Amino acid sequence: MKKPQSIRSILEKTLKALEIDVPLKTYSIFGAWREIVGESLALHTQPRSIRNQILFIDVSHSTWMQQLQFLKPTLLGKINAFLGEPHIQDIRFKLGKISPTTPTPSRTEVWRVKDLDEGTLNRIESLLQKIEDGEVRKGLRDVLIKGAKLERYREKSK
Repeated sequence: MKKPQSIRSILEKTLKALEIDVPLKTYSIFGAWREIVGESLALHTQPRSIRNQILFIDVSHSTWMQQLQFLKPTLLGKINAFLGEPHIQDIRFKLGKISPTTPTPSRTEVWRVKDLDEGTLNRIESLLQKIEDGEVRKGLRDVLIKGAKLERYREKSK
């Protein structure tokens, strides 16, 4: 019996066949902006649009625009490294309004940010060794790590 395909792999094949996988992939920059450029730059910049492989970024102040001109090669490198391929060829900066940043995690979400000790991570990896399917192993690893973080947070909160 043939193993069923995951929805993810079916969607990836379909998007590639329709040749819309690259445009969709480049827009993932918007959701991961903070992760790509770092907290300090994310507070003063915001991606606005992508046209013809050019990323247009709103900037909060002209001083930041000047600084970003010097950082343009570095930013291009980080963005394309995030995408895995050089989909963005240039960056253009424009003074604009930056939407308010998302609030810092509430006290109940702090457990998600905390790192686990090496012993706990090793125990999780040893549990996952016999699972052959990489996708299942990754999903289960994520669940176990989140569970361990939540458990540790609850113990410390007592």
